[in-house]
Amino acid sequence: MDPAFQRLFTVEEANALLPTLRNILDEVALHRDALREKAPHMEPILRAATENGGGMAGSEYGVEAYNLYLAIERIRELGVVLKDLDIGLLDFPHERGGHVVFLCWHPPEESVEYWHDLDSGYAGRQPL
Repeated sequence: MDPAFQRLFTVEEANALLPTLRNILDEVALHRDALREKAPHMEPILRAATENGGGMAGSEYGVEAYNLYLAIERIRELGVVLKDLDIGLLDFPHERGGHVVFLCWHPPEESVEYWHDLDSGYAGRQPL
């Protein structure tokens, strides 16, 4: 196994994780959207935070950022690679033809149906 990855997935193992990953991606989107909504108002608050201020809005922003981090970390702990926060693009390390590649999936795809080389990315997706 490639030491850069925690584990390698079969197509079946990747597909079995999709219900869990869909739920986590819903959390990621919720926290991402909340941060984006608050971000335009955060510059003065974050500046005040460096002077030991920032108040409730700064605290809420920090909590939202931490919750986003935790959701992303849950994906990473499963051995899955989050490639794009906006579309929920996930890669699963997989062995194909004696080489490590990525199985590639994102919502609303029903199942894992594509793969690509480690360095080719989404544009290099090929059907399984």
